[in-house]
Amino acid sequence: MLIHIPNVLSPEEVRYFRDRLEAAEWTDGRVTAGEQSAKAKLNLQIPQDSPECRELGEIVLRALGRNPTFNSAALPLRVYPPLFNRYDTGMHFDAHVDNAIRPIPGAGMRIRTDVSSTLFLTGPDEYEGGELVIQDTYGIQSVKLPAGDMVLYPSTSLHSVNRITSGSRWASFFWSQSMVRDDTKRRLLYDFDCSIIETRKALPDSHPAVLGLTSTYHNLLRQWAEL
Repeated sequence: MLIHIPNVLSPEEVRYFRDRLEAAEWTDGRVTAGEQSAKAKLNLQIPQDSPECRELGEIVLRALGRNPTFNSAALPLRVYPPLFNRYDTGMHFDAHVDNAIRPIPGAGMRIRTDVSSTLFLTGPDEYEGGELVIQDTYGIQSVKLPAGDMVLYPSTSLHSVNRITSGSRWASFFWSQSMVRDDTKRRLLYDFDCSIIETRKALPDSHPAVLGLTSTYHNLLRQWAEL
């Protein structure tokens, strides 16, 4: 499933991110790519161990923690420390699939990449080209969102970033290991949760319909979750 989550970062946070990243050191983005992806990738990133990456990554993680849509859609068990990339004029990332397993630096553990996320830090009017193109079960989706908005999509999806023809596209990107690894089941649970939210707007929480829907949701999650 592909889900657009608006306003993950506030305009003030986006401005702060831009100021910090403006002063950061940018390096070749191929350092975090697998062998095959590195041949298709042309962009810039800030080093994972840089103070800017650590600080801004923590702000992103806090924003995710307070975002109900992200938590409902991704059902995250672990989230990879957010990274930051930049595509200037002429840069692109050809079609690829993200690595299935990634070691978390300094944590002594690995993460299975179930859900990929791109959090946009530049607005659509700041660059030409640069669309995130995702191929999923619904066909080919082209994504170009306002600064502060984020898109979630299955890490199993073939995806690419179109060549930038003018301007510069900045973003944060990361992966989540979900408690529910199957995308179809995650989609069902997300739709179910959205229906519960709408039902609770019309009925009190003590209503049998609300109690029944909520119980079924949690029993399905209990059945499908891997911890």
